[in-house]
Amino acid sequence: MIQITEDAAAEARKLMEKEDLEGYSLRIGVQGGGCSGLSYMLGFDKNVSENDHVAEEHGIRLVCDSRSGLYLNEAVLEFVSDVMGSGFRVNNPIARATCGGCSSAHG
Repeated sequence: MIQITEDAAAEARKLMEKEDLEGYSLRIGVQGGGCSGLSYMLGFDKNVSENDHVAEEHGIRLVCDSRSGLYLNEAVLEFVSDVMGSGFRVNNPIARATCGGCSSAHG
């Protein structure tokens, strides 16, 4: 299951508070596409199915479907801020290995 950094969890909590999303989970998913063959989806979801992978870290409940879980096993969700802007980024060693030069996988 994907892990989340403290900074990413703090940013997710801020967004959830701002949007009044108490009881929601942070859902991450994988689709085909992107330079590594993977494209990431991220959003808040109140529904969790029995087939979802669920983990809680730094006060955030992370949820992903079982298919996406195969690709996110060693990934880390980060929040980065630099001169180009700020946002969530998925650092996925599986995608990096297949990307042929990308320093990290972006979602």
